[in-house]
Amino acid sequence: MPFTTILALAALVSIIPLIILYLLHPKPLEIHIPSLMFLMKVQEEKKRFYSSITRLIKDPLFLTQLFVLIFLSIAAAGPFFTTEEPLSGEHTVLIIDSSASMQTDERFADAVSIAQDYVSQKNSIILAENVPVVILQDSGASGTNDVLEKLQPKATVVDLSMAISSGMRLLSDEGGRIIVISDFTNWDGDDPVTAKNLAESYGLKLTFVKVGKSADNVGIINGWLEAGDSGYTYNCIIKNYKSTSENAKIEISANGNDDVSKTMTLDISARSTKQFMLTNLGTGITKVNLANADSLMVDNIAYISIPKTTEQRILLISDYTKLPSKTALSLIPNTETTTANSVTSDVNKYDVIIIANKDTALTKDEIAILDGYINKKGGKVVFIASDALAPDVADFDLFKLLPVKPLEVTDETDGVSLEVVQATRLTEDMKFDEVAVYKYLNVTPRSDSTSLVATENNIPILAYKPIGDGTVVYFGLNDALGEDAWGNFHNLPEYPVFWAKLIGWLGGAGDISDYNVKTGAITALSKAQDYTAPSGAMSGNRVLYDEIGIYEVAGKRIAVNLYNDRESDTTVDASDVIERSLSKTKPSVVRATTYTAKKDLDIYLIAGAFLLMLLEILIIRKRGEL
Repeated sequence: MPFTTILALAALVSIIPLIILYLLHPKPLEIHIPSLMFLMKVQEEKKRFYSSITRLIKDPLFLTQLFVLIFLSIAAAGPFFTTEEPLSGEHTVLIIDSSASMQTDERFADAVSIAQDYVSQKNSIILAENVPVVILQDSGASGTNDVLEKLQPKATVVDLSMAISSGMRLLSDEGGRIIVISDFTNWDGDDPVTAKNLAESYGLKLTFVKVGKSADNVGIINGWLEAGDSGYTYNCIIKNYKSTSENAKIEISANGNDDVSKTMTLDISARSTKQFMLTNLGTGITKVNLANADSLMVDNIAYISIPKTTEQRILLISDYTKLPSKTALSLIPNTETTTANSVTSDVNKYDVIIIANKDTALTKDEIAILDGYINKKGGKVVFIASDALAPDVADFDLFKLLPVKPLEVTDETDGVSLEVVQATRLTEDMKFDEVAVYKYLNVTPRSDSTSLVATENNIPILAYKPIGDGTVVYFGLNDALGEDAWGNFHNLPEYPVFWAKLIGWLGGAGDISDYNVKTGAITALSKAQDYTAPSGAMSGNRVLYDEIGIYEVAGKRIAVNLYNDRESDTTVDASDVIERSLSKTKPSVVRATTYTAKKDLDIYLIAGAFLLMLLEILIIRKRGEL
């Protein structure tokens, strides 16, 4: 029989003291007796010993306590056995489309109502957004209905294929059915019908349920900011999806309140767009409201966030003069970069410190200063990989600060490519797959770190971890040019953009685009922290912007808008998706009809030990000892 923790069987030695305790006798008295009587007494003692063993075996109290110890010891080891069980159809995975178009009329409410009709004995719920969000797993009918009643639609594009894949993983062992409820008007990723066919080829039951019908709409489908000498200019595009022209009334509110400061009207022809501009926008939040009521209101509002500009002070430490990072940092607006060749005690006046030594390892004193800067001031430090971070060169105390553990410098003659491990605002629009790496520091990530970019053989290149109130970032491409460079990233146009994103993320004001994002964007935070979404307070180490409105994250007010032509097109009829999903084509692969189930025995052993304890009490009471 297999055990989960076989070492726990060592607890069986506890029965030895029990046996000794029962065999113990009082110490005999020393007396003078004739030799014949002594021989008779020896024979008597032998009989008494064997008689004690016999009485011990027959003593119900001893046997009860013995089996209690045995049962508890074996239960601690976690015994189990496996059986082949038939696939169950009782587990239902409800996938509910939570995209922006589901806010059209009563589509989302209808989807929730339909989902309630499919609730079974065991249920899981996945909200299908641009990434699937599992909000309930393996719950009973009552708990499932409670969660369904509280669901609210989001404002992203949907990836139904990815949501179906998540549902398949939830049912990978026991089997079951997947119910996909959507308007099927628009999606990212693979065709959901293809995902349905794949699920059915594995023996899963999958049903598409369509909600909603074609409706009219006028919405804001795009918006962007342009910097000028006198401030920012906001460009906005409104589209009329109706078959008749629309006189759109636009209300502008400034300073983050609903007091209308300006109004305008636009005559938009049927199925066409019109653009307008707002010039000289000041800092703070500006709200653009399309006052016309229609079937989809989520695209009638756009928010604009313009932060107050504050200059960020950066300290670049290096023993090398030709630094591509220095050039990139000089291009970031509202930053002041100071270069030095060592870490000194005045580091607290800087917002970000970048360590880019090529050969010179940091001293213990320098490491101690950085440690205090990170832990006490909440400072942000970026370590750029080089030979100076190799284990045979760097001081051991430095490794306590790094989000990775360096092993050795590795050469790749043919080069390796990079890939994004976790997509965030830092990696958005960055073509890391075009970066060729010919040399890198072979490192392993620490358990409390987060890797964003890695080589194709899973060596972290961009990673970070929180330390106290501060953040430490590791960037795995050395800061050198020419033949000394470890890769070609510094030659790509994305290189200065990367540094602008990184400095902005670490605590600077960042680019204006960091304050105005589209729904579906994801931002990695340096550590788990509280933030505020339009729907209320939340917490986590990353933010999924899936609502329209203002997010307050790490002291920044971030405007989030839909800006999606396809999601705003409520005139789409998705009947063809349902028709294609009903194809009679037989699945080419048939999944096994059973799965291996693990049956734990510890609960039965614990119950048996408990019953024996009750029996022990009854025996003691019957003997009059209780």
